[in-house]
Amino acid sequence: MPLRQVALEDKYVADKKTVLMSGTQALVRLPLLQKALDMAAGLNTGGYISGYRGSPIGGYDQELWRQKKLLEENQVVFEPGVNEDIAATAVWGTQQLDDTPETTVDGVFAIWYAKAPGVDRSCDPLKHGNYGGSHANGGVLVVAGDDHAGKSSTMAAQSEHALMHCGIPILAPANVQDCLDFGIAGFAMSRYSGLYTAFKATNETLELTATVDVDSSRYQFVYPDKGELPPEGIHFVSTHIDRQRSDVVLTRYRMPLVHRFVRANNINRILIDSPQRKFGIVTAGKATQDTLQALTKLGIDRERARSLGISVYQVGCVWPLEPEGLKEFAQNHDELMFIEEKRAIVQPQATNILYGSDNAPRISGKQDDKGQQLLPEDVQLDQSEVALAIFQRLLRAEMVDEDIRRHAEAIRAEKTFADQNPVASISRAPFFCSGCPHNSSLKKPDGSYSAGGIGCHAMALYHHDYMMPNTHMGGEGGQWIGLAHFTKLPHIFQNMGDGTYYHSGLLAIRAAAASGQNITYKILFNDAVAMTGGQPVEGNLTVGEISRQVLAEGAKECVVVSDRPHLFNEASGLAPGVKVHHRDDLLEIENRLREVPGLTVLIYEQTCAAEKRRRRKRGKFPDPAKRMFINPAVCEGCGDCSVQSSCVSLVPLETELGRKRAVDQSTCNKDYSCVKGFCPSFVTVLGGEPRKPEKAELGAHLFADIPTPVLPAIENSYGVMISGIGGTGVVTVGSVLAMAAHLDQKHSSVFDMTGLSQKNGAVYSHLRIADSRDNIGSQRLGAGEGDLILAFDMVAAQSAEPLLAISQNKSKIIANTRVMPTAAFQYNPDLQFNSRELLDRFIGMVGEDSVFPLDASSLGQSLSGDSIAANMMLVGYACQLGLLPLSVEAIERAIELNGVAVKFNIEAFNLGRLCVHAPEKVEALLDSVHRIEPVAKLESLEEVVAYRSDLLSNYQNAGYAQRYKNLVDSAVSIDSGFPEKAQALSLAVARYGAKLMAYKDEYEVARLYSSPEFMRQLTETFQGDVKLKFNLAPPLLSKTDRYSGLPKKKEYGSWMLRSFKLLSRLKFLRGTSFDIFGYTGERKMERELVAEYFDTVARLVREVTPNTYDTAVEIASLPEQIRGYGHVKERHLKSVKQIQARLWKRFENNGVDADSNEAKSGVIESKASSVEVVEIFEP
Repeated sequence: MPLRQVALEDKYVADKKTVLMSGTQALVRLPLLQKALDMAAGLNTGGYISGYRGSPIGGYDQELWRQKKLLEENQVVFEPGVNEDIAATAVWGTQQLDDTPETTVDGVFAIWYAKAPGVDRSCDPLKHGNYGGSHANGGVLVVAGDDHAGKSSTMAAQSEHALMHCGIPILAPANVQDCLDFGIAGFAMSRYSGLYTAFKATNETLELTATVDVDSSRYQFVYPDKGELPPEGIHFVSTHIDRQRSDVVLTRYRMPLVHRFVRANNINRILIDSPQRKFGIVTAGKATQDTLQALTKLGIDRERARSLGISVYQVGCVWPLEPEGLKEFAQNHDELMFIEEKRAIVQPQATNILYGSDNAPRISGKQDDKGQQLLPEDVQLDQSEVALAIFQRLLRAEMVDEDIRRHAEAIRAEKTFADQNPVASISRAPFFCSGCPHNSSLKKPDGSYSAGGIGCHAMALYHHDYMMPNTHMGGEGGQWIGLAHFTKLPHIFQNMGDGTYYHSGLLAIRAAAASGQNITYKILFNDAVAMTGGQPVEGNLTVGEISRQVLAEGAKECVVVSDRPHLFNEASGLAPGVKVHHRDDLLEIENRLREVPGLTVLIYEQTCAAEKRRRRKRGKFPDPAKRMFINPAVCEGCGDCSVQSSCVSLVPLETELGRKRAVDQSTCNKDYSCVKGFCPSFVTVLGGEPRKPEKAELGAHLFADIPTPVLPAIENSYGVMISGIGGTGVVTVGSVLAMAAHLDQKHSSVFDMTGLSQKNGAVYSHLRIADSRDNIGSQRLGAGEGDLILAFDMVAAQSAEPLLAISQNKSKIIANTRVMPTAAFQYNPDLQFNSRELLDRFIGMVGEDSVFPLDASSLGQSLSGDSIAANMMLVGYACQLGLLPLSVEAIERAIELNGVAVKFNIEAFNLGRLCVHAPEKVEALLDSVHRIEPVAKLESLEEVVAYRSDLLSNYQNAGYAQRYKNLVDSAVSIDSGFPEKAQALSLAVARYGAKLMAYKDEYEVARLYSSPEFMRQLTETFQGDVKLKFNLAPPLLSKTDRYSGLPKKKEYGSWMLRSFKLLSRLKFLRGTSFDIFGYTGERKMERELVAEYFDTVARLVREVTPNTYDTAVEIASLPEQIRGYGHVKERHLKSVKQIQARLWKRFENNGVDADSNEAKSGVIESKASSVEVVEIFEP
């Protein structure tokens, strides 16, 4: 079958055509389609859109801005609101056209949008506007974004009850086609009835992309006779004229018109109509797709449903429920089962309508006919749960045969299987971007409390101590007004974003000033609404304006802190007396502000990191030729750089000498906070640029003989679960594959679950591919519905959502074996990323034959020059294995239509195919370039000792290395008595004895910088003309920070390379009376640790027994945790000493902790050691 002809602009301009679009894009198409319909009807109308962003409608404004030209050409005005209330009031104004002179249009069709909290806060203007009424040629669509599970919201949401309170009829689309159809119907109903029309939008409808039919000729509405109308009519009338009358008009005249319109235009419709009605299902909105999928899971397709006596009724208008259509559907059914999300809306209305009627059916839904819970009303529905609930009611109706019973057992088995596969021990939680201003701005003095709020800083609630929960948007600090009366806590810091400040936060600041309570607002001015995609803050707010406003509202003091304080001058508009400080002084300033009585304000100015990156790509933000590099030989792996910066661009670097740190130059946003880590390993690189990675020569001939893969068969629908890391193209892959299905003349839907996950967290795409639209089913993949699992990141793929989709019987798993660090690494430097463990978990779930591992990240880096190629490479890998029901031609064409790095992505896709067809060719390619391979850790004792002996010889001399060998030999002699332990004690002594002996004093740091290895690594990382500066805090020369009292690092020029070379030659002074550095407390401590370790090993060798051997290994390994320089090392040592004391107690108690049951019972086996002890000399 030839590929479908597609253009990207089809979604907005095509007519009478099947197109691929998302729910959000359908909302953009709506006003364009309405304008076209009005023009065809001879109406000169305009459109108006206003609201406030937020998941699941967070990307609507961005898409509207992208289509600005098209909207303007169609007289549609997009004007985002300062907040939801004002936007709702603006929309209200568009319907007052007839009361205004000199109008330019016949009517204005308007869209108001907001997420559920915005609906809640805007009930006042929405209710006033709705009671006032719509314009006859206008109409209002109220788009309410509901995040049912609270994935990207402060609370799980359901807006229907608020909308019902406002008297606004509610349409509930089930899919993208409904978004288009119900949107146009909503405008028509609003014009006909004089009421607003609400449009319930969920993640599953707006963040869903699917094939839909766009045909303007299908929108031929029937407008029934309205009957008797009030003298004032049903359209806009000012409510202040007669407030009681407004209620009468809405209740007695407008609401009945909603029923007439819904019935006449088949808004509530029968999806399946059985000629022998027995069991009827009534469903609405997102639950409609779950219901259809549930029937499929039970083996009941449409024809089978008809033969069994099962009918399905979709309620498009969930409130007010049109009674006549429901009564007709209810006729001859023995039972009606209501399936709807969250708290029931349709079922209570239906019960009232049907109560007392002849032969009324049994009613079930949230409860069965005995009052027992059947479906939840608090959490999201799951299609497996719905299927089992339907099965239970079919059993009650005696309509279950063996086939249905077998399918139900399979569903139970899949749910049990999912429950038996817990999430992985590590998770990919969302976290601040690299270089995010929050990494610095959220710091506070010891002992202080702070409070969260709406915005990215809410993520700090998961990572920061002494953090109070967030309030609703704009209420930040209001909680302290009440709480402060009942606590001895004298003060809090309240975080607030500039977007929240402009939205409504200024009112909370005014209230705080009036209360007189001690509070410091920390207003982050980051120049973008980062959480929802980097939109600009409305109003072009400036730091100067904020400073003047807060002081006018009663702030006792206002201070500005910035990473670029030099930018603030007289033209900045700062209020008189407002001082500007560098962000390095933040803690000192906060410490002072918390002592100032009353309200104080700290404005922290630093551009959003994600927005900074976007602007740099467009040449609209300074891009300094300055980068940070970590000398891994000098790095101790202490993690103080992460403590100072919380930056995810600091990644682990595994070496033979342990885990170090490296700067990921591809993600670094040039924040430079990491250099504050108290460590001499940081080098400032000026000029040049990161070296462009080598890539293989990939000619077209390389892929020419790859055979066309055999496509898998599609039964009903084919489910693909895609899991990866936010920001790495996961959603793009889902979109490309959905487009490929569209091109292949198939139907598809892809549901993206992102939200906060875009911030370095896990992202999922649920893709369904089917030959018929009727088989697409639910937006999400339910239990066991994943035919193919694309694990771009195994950590993300082993979280709850993707694990649920895995079937032990049919799932095939394509896994990228490279595991990237998670954000938790910033707080836990020893966090392990065990890819083998994750891979084995997959194998345990589905069997080795169904798991296809590939180190796609390393292959992408080696062959394509960028690890971002991994995702598309894995798609090609799956395709060639015959695990994707899509043609190669369609996938390549979809990549072309996506228009981003087309050649790169097609090559990556075909490299994945080549890995299946001719892996030997891939090996040959790898041989032609620099392979990216992990460092293999030395395992044998001989290798470990040889490596470290050389190190110690270079560190000091051969005699020093010999002392080390003698130390190891003492452990080797004792290990011969414990052959089953595989020389664990000797290996520990070999590794950690050398670590302590090679302590990094000034001579060693100088030697490591003088080493040719340092320049080699630097040259491998950067290209061009570079200059180096070194960030050091020499004990005898460095100044101390006036706030913390700790030494401060200073930048030294490239001349230090000569100094390093000279100093390294003076290592023979180490430990002598001429060693001036050796007199410092730190150097004395390090020498003492070496002597102590020799004593420790001697004692372990003398006293170790079979019971205490493992404890002895732990004691010998403790130096692994003694890391860093200066005060950082001291802090680690203090912690190690506490652990050491506990381990010695266990050792002395024959390997049993003193408080264990075994110790208390006295059952302890003892065996003395008779192994000879080797004499050890002091170093």
